[in-house]
Amino acid sequence: MNAEPTLSRYSAEYDPPVRGDTITAERYISREWMELENRHLWPKVWHLGGVIAEFEEPGDIVRHNFGKDSVIMVKQEGGAIRAFYNTCPHRGNRLILNDSTCMPSITCAYHSWKFDLDGTLIKVQDPDDFAGGDPCGKLRLAELRCETWGPFVFWCMDDDAAPLIEWLSPFPERLAGYGLDNWVRVLKLSSDCEFNWKIVRDNFNESYHLPTIHPEVATFINDGLPSTLFEMYPSGHNSMWMVGHQATSRKDYESGKTPSPLDEIARGWGIDPDEYTGRTSGIRQAVIEAKRRLGPQRGYTNYADMSDQQLADYFHCTLFPNLTLTMSPEQCQILRTEPHPTDPEKCIFQHWCLYPPIEGMKEVETPIGMAPLEHDAVHYHTRYGDGISLGFVADQDLSIGTTQQQGLNSRGFKGCTLPLQEKRIQRFHELLNDMVLGKD
Repeated sequence: MNAEPTLSRYSAEYDPPVRGDTITAERYISREWMELENRHLWPKVWHLGGVIAEFEEPGDIVRHNFGKDSVIMVKQEGGAIRAFYNTCPHRGNRLILNDSTCMPSITCAYHSWKFDLDGTLIKVQDPDDFAGGDPCGKLRLAELRCETWGPFVFWCMDDDAAPLIEWLSPFPERLAGYGLDNWVRVLKLSSDCEFNWKIVRDNFNESYHLPTIHPEVATFINDGLPSTLFEMYPSGHNSMWMVGHQATSRKDYESGKTPSPLDEIARGWGIDPDEYTGRTSGIRQAVIEAKRRLGPQRGYTNYADMSDQQLADYFHCTLFPNLTLTMSPEQCQILRTEPHPTDPEKCIFQHWCLYPPIEGMKEVETPIGMAPLEHDAVHYHTRYGDGISLGFVADQDLSIGTTQQQGLNSRGFKGCTLPLQEKRIQRFHELLNDMVLGKD
């Protein structure tokens, strides 16, 4: 008897085998696992620290608190951006207490030790009262690696990690057509959440939840498995291509009228949706052709470098271990979870949205409504559950986190049981096992 074909669609080139390691609860709830991650995982990967637009002048500083650590990125006189641990080498006091600031030098508030922008100590009280003589010019802030890609600034604690452009592979090449370099971060939202950082990562490593958690997207994104493509790369990252401008194939939207909001999307590109009654899937190709024809005169100069797939579909790029870029031709969403400093059952969720700078465009539609097309036009930090939105889809994703965290604490939970389409979750945890359970 022939085996039944599976519904899950994986790239023949990027479909590595998995071992089937049991995904047990302790990695979500135990302080021991959290400490192993702090020791073996977080120092070994690149971290997104900010966007280049935050560094306009020499002395511009952006702080990134991560777990118990804190990093400051500093624009130098020559234009480069360097990163330092946010700690004074005198007695450990944190130097920068704001998320961002601008100053000609960095001064510790405790004993007024002053450092140049390149991290060099330039002034201390009583410089002759040191056994080795005046420490100025000799002592420096502890520096980390700092590199940029597109509009983003990254830092890394590990001197042996691959250069950023290699570590990101294959996304710099795959995303080149979008022209991200000058996109504007309009939303910068974040929230304290009552669940482990990996719960949301698991969520972003699968599309199985879309019909349940995001039913609204079914009328303009086809989440059916036969048309969704999964890829898993040697770098440890993975991706998902989901067909856009087309209703889901899980229900019969094809034979009737074009559903909302796909009908409005079509009208926005001069397409009469009524002409596609009984063949609604054809709107995707019509939108591609309309974007090719009308995009340049509407200011979308980046369309010329995009493939048809990029013009119409959604490219969900998941970077190991905790960063996601969701790409469409008019929006880049950054979705990230970071560990709580001390509690394994809490995390910090961050949601950024970037948009291409279209000439004459004053505002853009964001996941929380219309907003000015300006750098950080909307930015806030909240606590999930306080009624302040992080974007309607993000709110839905986060809605399941707390109850899942509670369920993972049950003695009745013996480990995950995954369908084939959740293979990316399986691989994510096996990569974690290989790193987190490694030895010093």
